[in-house]
Amino acid sequence: MYGIRELGRMIPRGLDTQVSVTRLRRKNTLEDRVAGRTVLITGASSGIGRAAAVLIGAAGATVALVARRESELREVAAEIESLGGKAAVYPCDLNDFEALDAMAAQVLADHGGVDILVNNAGRSIRRRLDESYERFHDYERTMRLNYFAATRLMLALLPGMRERRSGQVVSVLSVANLFGGPGYGAYIASKAALDSLTATLQAETLTENIRFSSVYMPLVQTAMTASNPIYRDRGLTPEQGAQAICDAIIDRPRRIAPLLGRISALVDSLAPEAVDNGRSTRFQKGM
Repeated sequence: MYGIRELGRMIPRGLDTQVSVTRLRRKNTLEDRVAGRTVLITGASSGIGRAAAVLIGAAGATVALVARRESELREVAAEIESLGGKAAVYPCDLNDFEALDAMAAQVLADHGGVDILVNNAGRSIRRRLDESYERFHDYERTMRLNYFAATRLMLALLPGMRERRSGQVVSVLSVANLFGGPGYGAYIASKAALDSLTATLQAETLTENIRFSSVYMPLVQTAMTASNPIYRDRGLTPEQGAQAICDAIIDRPRRIAPLLGRISALVDSLAPEAVDNGRSTRFQKGM
């Protein structure tokens, strides 16, 4: 079985996704999917979110940029506009639900609706169980941003999508959701909750032309991983991660994941005890 570090080394050129084959025969382009539409991206001030916003804006979308840092959002907006795109800046701390509600209401008032929501903002915490006994708040704050904020935003935007019978929600998860992430319990659990919710919502809205796409992202070189020296200079670039989001928008798959991640999930379902042993051994070596 493979960990995040191993997958980061083994997928250097881009995300080996289940849609890679369909790129050879796809009929739609990013422009086809987003031109003239409104796309809201959380965590748009840096990393994957920023790179995705630039690609989507350049393809003709009006991009609603959401993150805490207004100055950085304005830099992203200026870059999109320099490429001929349109962008609107919505500074918001998504941990503040009142601010989130106000932001969502303003976006709807400004644009009349959101066609595509990209749940990209997230918080990662690396902390072992024996370091967490007195830190329940780590689980609370991770869940608040990664799951509850994304859920609250979906509840604000989905009514309009359902009324128009058209829309998509792309959620950036972790490849560790497929094979486990010892040491990242709070983070993996929050992403798993979002994954389970969107699977349920997909079943409820399948006949309404609403699509929920989960992107099981491998390690990406962002500010989130930069503080950990073992991940430095490993994994995908933000631009490669952003391309996976764009692939999800173009092809509207239910899931996008590295091949090794999907194989790991299959093996886990067939032989969970063996997989647990592999996870434990890998974790003990990495402590």
